[in-house]
Amino acid sequence: MNLEDIRTDIDRIDAKIVSLLNERMEKAMLTRSFKTSTLDSAREQMVLEKVRRSSQCLLDPQFSVSIYEKIMAESRRIQDAALQTIAFQGEHGAYSEVALRVLMPSAAAIPCHEFSDVFEGVEKGIYDYGIVPVENTLGGLVGPVNSILIYTSLKIVAAIDMPIRHCLLAIPGADHRELRTAWSHTQALAQCRNFLYRNHLDPEPFYDTAGAAKALAENRPKGIAAVASKFAADLYGLETIKEDIQDSPHNRTRFFVISTRENGTEGDKCSAVFTAGNKAGSLFSVLRVFADQNINLTRIESVPDTPGKYAIFIDFEGALSSESVQRALAKVAPIAEDFKILGCYQEMRVEE
Repeated sequence: MNLEDIRTDIDRIDAKIVSLLNERMEKAMLTRSFKTSTLDSAREQMVLEKVRRSSQCLLDPQFSVSIYEKIMAESRRIQDAALQTIAFQGEHGAYSEVALRVLMPSAAAIPCHEFSDVFEGVEKGIYDYGIVPVENTLGGLVGPVNSILIYTSLKIVAAIDMPIRHCLLAIPGADHRELRTAWSHTQALAQCRNFLYRNHLDPEPFYDTAGAAKALAENRPKGIAAVASKFAADLYGLETIKEDIQDSPHNRTRFFVISTRENGTEGDKCSAVFTAGNKAGSLFSVLRVFADQNINLTRIESVPDTPGKYAIFIDFEGALSSESVQRALAKVAPIAEDFKILGCYQEMRVEE
């Protein structure tokens, strides 16, 4: 072990400390809805006493207590700010978080492990909103999300369609010539296949793009790079070796924002879902209704539901309150099984 090795360990520990502090603030913020006041003196004294008892090694107990007093003061400040919370799947730096920061820059982004955790958290009122990817131009439908949308009671209140720009990230100061492996989500690795091949990088699947960046920053393994967003690079203090490494310039993902309540504003696009069985012409009959009303369908997708049945997702242009849409819905309801409007909203399209 030399000085450089020790400093590498310190950098790794610092990355974990900052990540854990952020996670602690998120949890503290979520407690606000369960309390009548941000200040809970008894709870704070209990935490400080635990910290004092645990400081038995190099740390002076009073030093530890003073740090935690500042941490809890910051927790109260964040709770008093009453920020709107929006949940996403993955680690901080995920493309879902990039999208929500464009749509709702002042909201607090809360990571969840699974897509189902996002939906469940919003349904229970733990989070104000959730944001989920629904389709990608290269990868197609995001199956788990669309399967949940079939049965959820949540409403789509906004949407955003944006380019996905992958970057090759490395630990600052790493010798680029020694990089041999790239960590990332399987879909991101597939979208950068040609780049990785040309640069002799072996793809190694990881559960999440941002998770790969976070693990790289915290563990600092040699010879490893990550494929993730530029935002993840900034967040975890990684070096961006190369931007826009995706093989296709037309790599885009569409995201839905979900909530328990309608958005309260007039939308210009609607999403709906219904069931189609084996009856001949059932799907055509529904689509014809919209064609007869000159309503433009922008999305038609099918997802397996129960044996012999498919859930059909459609998006169409127009406000829910418009006469043509109302006429179409009146005619569709009797012929489309389990027809349900998922939401009427405005969609943002981001070009850069």
